[in-house]
Amino acid sequence: MWTYEHGNFAVHQVPALSDNFIYLIATDDVLACVDPAEALPVVAACEKLGRPLTHILNTHHHWDHTGGNDELKAHFGCSIIGAAHDAKRIPSIDQGVAEGDALQLGGLDIAVLNIPGHTSGHIAFVIHADKQDALFCGDTIFGAGCGRLFEGTPAQMWASLQKLMALDDSTSVFCAHEYTLNNLDFCLTKISQSDAVKTYIAWCKDMLGKGLPTIPGTIGREKACNPMLLPAQADFRKAYANLHAISDDPVSVFTHIREARNHW
Repeated sequence: MWTYEHGNFAVHQVPALSDNFIYLIATDDVLACVDPAEALPVVAACEKLGRPLTHILNTHHHWDHTGGNDELKAHFGCSIIGAAHDAKRIPSIDQGVAEGDALQLGGLDIAVLNIPGHTSGHIAFVIHADKQDALFCGDTIFGAGCGRLFEGTPAQMWASLQKLMALDDSTSVFCAHEYTLNNLDFCLTKISQSDAVKTYIAWCKDMLGKGLPTIPGTIGREKACNPMLLPAQADFRKAYANLHAISDDPVSVFTHIREARNHW
């Protein structure tokens, strides 16, 4: 478990399954879990912290984000919050939320964003903090990547990515999987050989070599290095479109890159 201080709250990062991350958001009054893939690591983390779990926040309904819901609710009696859109697909949900809703948990202001693409009901949670804002985005943005489009369209995913890119560059990005280095290998091989990408790769290798995660990242670094976000840059977009003989609109370029990643 790794801990990150954000002024008026802390984030405890708990590894799970083969490459998942579960997050515990801690204030004096609240201990909220984001996307519990399984229950046991969460129970162990709560015991280590000496605190009961009070809430679960689900970004979407997939089993590796909700697999611990039922057991954790039975164990702690915690309240489960997820997308109203997926009220019938999220186990044991108590409260459905959507964009425009503002959650107040333990003195924290948590904004909800609708970010369909990976799934039709995917949401994100943004905590506005004293020190540094924090984004919990599930499987929408990864380190140097984005989630596959299982239910949404490329246009929906691109709109969702744009929404997240509009957050402050310093915002911490807490995504749900450790995919960064593999995504960067794809980027370096197929998309961009920029110095920023090479620096990011070297940093990731160093972190992983020390047994440390490459997550969280920041919005600013993802805008500079994430191949799925590069279509926002006009010069890149036009050069890429010319190279591949496709339209140079952002959705077309994003779609081409996403398809290339699917088959890499």
